Amino acid sequence: MNVIAIYDIGKTNKKVFLFNENYQIVWEKSVQFKEIEDEDGFPCEDVDLLKNWILEEFTAIKQLKQYVLKAINFSTYGASFVYVDEEGIPLTPLYNYLKEYPVELKNQFYDKYKGEEAFAVKTASPVLGSLNSGMQIYRIKEESPVLFEKVKYCLNLPQYLSSLFSKEYFTDITSIGCHTNLWNFNKNKYHKWLKKENILDKIAPLHYGQHIVEDENGLAIGAGLHDSSSAMIPYTISFKEPFVLLSTGTWSISLNPFNDQRLTFEELQNDCLCYMQYTEQPVKAARLFSGHEHEIQVERLALHFNQPLDSFKTVVYDKVIIDELRKKTNTLAEVDVVVLLKESAFAKRRLSDFDSYETGYHQLIMDLVDQQVVSTNMVIHNSPVMKLFVDGGFSKNNIFMNLLADVYPELEVYAASMAQASALGAALAIHDNWNSKPVKENLIDLKRY
Repeated sequence: MNVIAIYDIGKTNKKVFLFNENYQIVWEKSVQFKEIEDEDGFPCEDVDLLKNWILEEFTAIKQLKQYVLKAINFSTYGASFVYVDEEGIPLTPLYNYLKEYPVELKNQFYDKYKGEEAFAVKTASPVLGSLNSGMQIYRIKEESPVLFEKVKYCLNLPQYLSSLFSKEYFTDITSIGCHTNLWNFNKNKYHKWLKKENILDKIAPLHYGQHIVEDENGLAIGAGLHDSSSAMIPYTISFKEPFVLLSTGTWSISLNPFNDQRLTFEELQNDCLCYMQYTEQPVKAARLFSGHEHEIQVERLALHFNQPLDSFKTVVYDKVIIDELRKKTNTLAEVDVVVLLKESAFAKRRLSDFDSYETGYHQLIMDLVDQQVVSTNMVIHNSPVMKLFVDGGFSKNNIFMNLLADVYPELEVYAASMAQASALGAALAIHDNWNSKPVKENLIDLKRY
């Protein structure tokens, strides 16, 4: 059986899958690693442990007699650079994008390059400190110039993993075009600060998502993709009518590949940004920390009503409860949008106002949907969207899905599910280089609300 191996590397879970030519998972493995500490004692990925695991799994896969390995690709979390020397050996820890960024250095940078507002608009990057991964490169250059001199290439994590097999060094547009401060979206090229700071030479050549390097055994090696962009690929391949994908988890991210309007500074301040697709088309996106908020508030509800933490899983959508709550509680029109995006109204509600856990939980989801609508509308605005797909945790929540469908009567609203979207996207990106079969149409299971 011909297969492709996909390494799907999240911050917590590291997975490897084998997909057959019909894009069904036929084999998989998952592992978690303990973090180590960088020189400042901040937790970070153990890149050597990750590398060794990847190579060991590759050896094991090649020994599976029932499969013929035709290709390999990589989907990983973003905002992380591996700084390699001439031999491709990492010179530093894989710094954590959650690490605090020095305020003085941040101010120095933005003062030099026309201020936060102008810079953020050009690069479609909200000001996020270390999460703007280009700022990590700037920090090393400024704080450790001797070390920086030894750096041959600053590789995004997917491209570092690809180089372990291809021995070639590339940069990928999905990793660069994602709140990195590196890409000028207005001019569709690197921002000029990279040249001014003598960093551009340390960025490997761009290599596009559909292209591969072939090794001496004929194995097609992909250059790797940023996981958020990779997860879009099954949708852009399956649906041609304009749509928005609401990808839900800890963060709920509204992604609109049919909106090419430039971001305003106000949108950037409200957590809008741009992702770049592997086809080099920008995707307008808006982030909301709603999965995290849900986690906090269901804990609060469980404590107040003396219920198990996961009681929300058995609460069923009840229109009577919704109608009663709507008579009592404030509407969106009464709430400041900026405040609403920062925290849900539920955080300030008195739980003693609710006569049962079920009623309180319905109110929580109503408040989260109010937030979600404001966030999603920022990417729907000025685009001909016809469908709204929801995947991830909230797609399984029938209260959330029914309320969302109520708000968007003009759209077809679907709960979408598929196994391992970002891994599947990385396999589909290089389809033509390993798979002679056409891509089947039913990659995604849909339920309309």
